Amino acid sequence: MVEVIGVRFRENGKIYYFDPKDFNVEVGQHVIVETIRGVEYGKVVLGRRQIDDQKIVSSLKPIIRVATPQDDKRNIENKEKAKEAYTICLDKIAKRGLKMKLIDSEYTFDNNKVLFYFTADGRIDFRELVKDLAAVFRTRIELRQIGVRDETKIVGGIGICGRELCCHKHLSDFAPVSIKMAKEQNLSLNPTKISGVCGRLMCCLNHEQATYEYLNEKLPNVGDIVKTKTGIKGEVNSVSVLRQKVKLVVTDDNGDKEIQEFSVDELNFRPKKRRDKFDGLDDKELKKLEALERQEGRSKLDND
Repeated sequence: MVEVIGVRFRENGKIYYFDPKDFNVEVGQHVIVETIRGVEYGKVVLGRRQIDDQKIVSSLKPIIRVATPQDDKRNIENKEKAKEAYTICLDKIAKRGLKMKLIDSEYTFDNNKVLFYFTADGRIDFRELVKDLAAVFRTRIELRQIGVRDETKIVGGIGICGRELCCHKHLSDFAPVSIKMAKEQNLSLNPTKISGVCGRLMCCLNHEQATYEYLNEKLPNVGDIVKTKTGIKGEVNSVSVLRQKVKLVVTDDNGDKEIQEFSVDELNFRPKKRRDKFDGLDDKELKKLEALERQEGRSKLDND
């Protein structure tokens, strides 16, 4: 076990571990640390804690110091310079006629490098653009192509739930999402309803997946024939996963059919493997969903 603190360098970026040494560091404070990009200014988001050595993927570096008022002032100045750099880069991109969308710009704390984040369809030859920018800023230039999910994470926005986007507010990494999750959670399989503002499958599909998998294992499938503990036999018409209720189509002695609702505890049946068939979808909708899932896979590879 090793003692660490968690530091974040961008408001909604990943969390990195550092050795706090003998510094009295609390959550919310800013610290100066050394990273592969150079000296950086970051915010402590996780206080002192013990973690397994195996979770440290590289050598654990110590923090250099707790940020001073001068460091805070320099960070503010860097943000203002980054805004100016963004405007200049936009102008250079337009003059070069490059088909790329500039998303954000950032100065490293020591001003050793200026980073520009952009999206584009396919690869872009930006070598001449780098030369233009280097001539203006007189420092190292890095242009980093990101995916549409990363763009949304940086820009932020409001989801269909009416709340701030999860990726922008609290997610450090993108977890894999699949259309099977939407099916498991009885959501509409309309691609426009399970896609986020980024055009990819919504990250929130992953939030409750484990709970739904656990609850679904206790339920019969729609179309199954089951019996109640009182001997009533019927066909499963629908299930309520969260309420753990099942609606059965029951036929009485006169041959009349009615729908009755029972708790899953009132039924006798042998749980079966969940069906993965996307019933009720036409080929066009299914192809859209499959395309979304392929994009999801490519996006995961890009992030890795």
